[in-house]
Amino acid sequence: MAVAKAKSAPKIYTFKWSGVNRKGKKVSGEMQSESAAQLKAEMRRQGVNITKIAKKTESIFDKLGNTVKPMDIAIISRQIATMLTAGVPLVQSLQMIAKSNEKAAIRDLMGAVASEVETGTPLSDALKKHPKHFDDLYCDLVQAGEQSGALETLFDRIAIYKEKAEALKSKIKKALFYPAMVVAVAVIVTTILLLFVIPQFEDIFSGFGAELPAFTQFVIGISNLMQSYWYIVFGAFFLAIFLFRRAHLNSQKVRDNTDKFVLKIPIINTILHKGAMARFARTLSTTFAAGIPLIDALQSAAGASGNYVYRSAILNIRNEVIAGMQMHVAMRTTGVFPDMVTQMIMIGEESGDLDGMLTKVADIFEREVDDAVDALTSMLEPLIMVVLGVVVGGLVIAMYLPIFTLGSVVG
Repeated sequence: MAVAKAKSAPKIYTFKWSGVNRKGKKVSGEMQSESAAQLKAEMRRQGVNITKIAKKTESIFDKLGNTVKPMDIAIISRQIATMLTAGVPLVQSLQMIAKSNEKAAIRDLMGAVASEVETGTPLSDALKKHPKHFDDLYCDLVQAGEQSGALETLFDRIAIYKEKAEALKSKIKKALFYPAMVVAVAVIVTTILLLFVIPQFEDIFSGFGAELPAFTQFVIGISNLMQSYWYIVFGAFFLAIFLFRRAHLNSQKVRDNTDKFVLKIPIINTILHKGAMARFARTLSTTFAAGIPLIDALQSAAGASGNYVYRSAILNIRNEVIAGMQMHVAMRTTGVFPDMVTQMIMIGEESGDLDGMLTKVADIFEREVDDAVDALTSMLEPLIMVVLGVVVGGLVIAMYLPIFTLGSVVG
């Protein structure tokens, strides 16, 4: 028997229009519609005779912003949860989101999902056709909601999970941004001084007729090297970044070793450890509470941990749980999880409230990440000044050392 082909979602465009209303007054504006003819018909019903209409073209900035981001999925999840709780039917909820969103990419995505569901396809199956935006964990949670008949409750859990996950990701990015900025500013300032400032001093020193201090000679030597081979230096730098990014994308071993390395970097390693712990607890709590078996929930938590060290540890826990070991005992054997976490998990297992205890663990570590990021920000503000002071001050001292010895040269 032939399977009915799902109708494709209609494309929604933005049109600029101008016309005359019933009072003869000129009016204009922008409106979204599937076609110019449909827009004209709609405006005619409102008493406006359109005299000029044109499809709005996207600028390069519009195109860059017209992509579906993880935070967009979190917002969509919250909108679906709210509408389902209010009693709005699923298909109508999806269609409303598709028509009202400002981003064309989201309108197309949700329009396609709505069309699939309208033909009788389960929502989880419709979402699986868009793995770039809805991962396996998301689809499994939706499927659990469909099977339990509590889709609105599950979407509320999904919305909370996505909102917390994106907030945590934003905090960790903020923590990593400051050290990167310190290094970048130091490199830029040093490069400017070496290429443009120090050569001016070198011309002055050439007339001294005396041997320059070793530190000054060293700095001038670096300056000459930069002036002669700056294209090689920068070329090698950007080539190294390109090769690393390529290796990181194509090699699992490189990604795993990078994950191990970043957890050893002072200052930020604490934030990364706490962030991985929060992701583990939040994912496991959400999936387990949704009725997904613990074995499958651990598999999802491993994928969401975001780091090879924790992913391996969680998969080891999963294997031990399959063999019949209690989860808190298996967690102790990994040597990755703090005693406080294993103790709380033990209490959760014994009381039968594992998902509730995991939620508390996630809340604790999310707060600790927030506090650690604020502390890092406060600490790095003076650190930036110190680093720049040492770099710039060192170069200035190197240039003024010959002037300090000028008296002996003249004498």
